[in-house]
Amino acid sequence: MRTRGDAAKLVSGGRVRLNSLRQTSPGHALKSGDVLTVVLDTRVRILRVAAFSERRGDAPSAQSLYDELNGKEK
Repeated sequence: MRTRGDAAKLVSGGRVRLNSLRQTSPGHALKSGDVLTVVLDTRVRILRVAAFSERRGDAPSAQSLYDELNGKEK
């Protein structure tokens, strides 16, 4: 996902689960420890929210805010 709009489309399309529950409305509040399952065209990503940032940053900064649970662990 490159933008918030892309993420919102995935949620609206029913391709995102939050703690195993399918989400269809973008803008749902998240908290540390929540697990997101995102179905993409070629794969499924399972992510655990680790922290939040005070402001928007670059990709490496964003990647430090979640743990990848499928495939490579952080």
